[in-house]
Amino acid sequence: MNIKNLFKKREERSLVDAGAWVNMGENRLPSFVPGAVTPETAEALSTVFACVTAISSSISALPARLYQTNGKTRQEVTTGQIAALLRNGPNAYQSTPEFMETLTAQILLRGNGLVEVTSDKYGTVIGLRVIPWNWVNVQMLPNGRLVYDVFAQPGLYTPENGRARRLLQDEVIHIRDRSDDGIIGKSRLQRGAATIHSAHTVNEYATTTFHNGVNPSGVISTDAQLTPEQKTALQSGITRAFAGAKGAGKVLVIDQGLQWNGNAITSPEDTELLASRKWSVEELCRLFQVPPPIIQDYSHNTFTNSEQAGRWFAQFCLLPLVSKIEAAFNRGLFPNGEYELDLDMSGFDRGDPATRWQTHAIAAQNGILTVDEIREVEGYSPMVGETIKKPSKIIENIE
Repeated sequence: MNIKNLFKKREERSLVDAGAWVNMGENRLPSFVPGAVTPETAEALSTVFACVTAISSSISALPARLYQTNGKTRQEVTTGQIAALLRNGPNAYQSTPEFMETLTAQILLRGNGLVEVTSDKYGTVIGLRVIPWNWVNVQMLPNGRLVYDVFAQPGLYTPENGRARRLLQDEVIHIRDRSDDGIIGKSRLQRGAATIHSAHTVNEYATTTFHNGVNPSGVISTDAQLTPEQKTALQSGITRAFAGAKGAGKVLVIDQGLQWNGNAITSPEDTELLASRKWSVEELCRLFQVPPPIIQDYSHNTFTNSEQAGRWFAQFCLLPLVSKIEAAFNRGLFPNGEYELDLDMSGFDRGDPATRWQTHAIAAQNGILTVDEIREVEGYSPMVGETIKKPSKIIENIE
């Protein structure tokens, strides 16, 4: 680092005049505020929780590989500090899948994911840490550069311990969900506040209805006039004999003109409530671009669209977010372009052995991969001392 840049960083870190800043934090309210929509209240909806879990856990399962690039060629790097961080975990308390899952959930729920890059005195990266976005206030300095003021809550097990500190633009990796100004991402919860509020309203109505509603399973009627004591005795006798699992399937015998009328009619209000809850699931899936079958909603499911849901999920939901994460890490860690991080989406094939081996067969048949390269991908040792034959034909029935 040259002396000029050193003084520049000191100047940025020492600016504390709030009047010189432009507040770019997430405290700006969305244009529509139907209620208090926060990540915590949103994830209280099972659909939101399922969508965030499906996306973040899927991305966390992708193999993270580091490549060294040289023109049109690239070679996987398995040694060095960055490779060690990807293999052993980017910090002292998280594995790489846990780190990626936390980061992805921050992006989905808050619109921004922030990673602090820790370096030693020689400039070598020695750690990566996700900073919760609700701890961060972003400021734009007069020179156009961004700084990130971190205000961690006291009592938490963090280096801040309630103290404010400033991170410079070169010390963080900032991944944004779709942004309106190009600087700060806007969360899907803010954009879909009305949808989330409606889903909460429907859930609250359903809970209140089941809590306060009176829904007897049947009615015993008679033309005779019963005394209060006779009504109580009749009700307790029926309940004692037929209520619960032990009473199921017994034959009910009544006399003296009594008649049993089962109440199996669903009211129009109940039907509309169920339809509203299904509608909420579909709307929230649209918000996160997740096909409903991925979160176990099979109401409109067929064999064909179930088979396509996984591919749709990977192409239109995961791939755009994976590309953003890769680009942000490569820009922040490797500005010279000598290395690049790759989240290998072929890792999804690990859950589909038939497709994986069919893909290998096509690659080998067309000279794209050798048998030893395929064995390396699958975790096998090279075929040392053996004659490797080129496959004579591709596996049959490949679509």
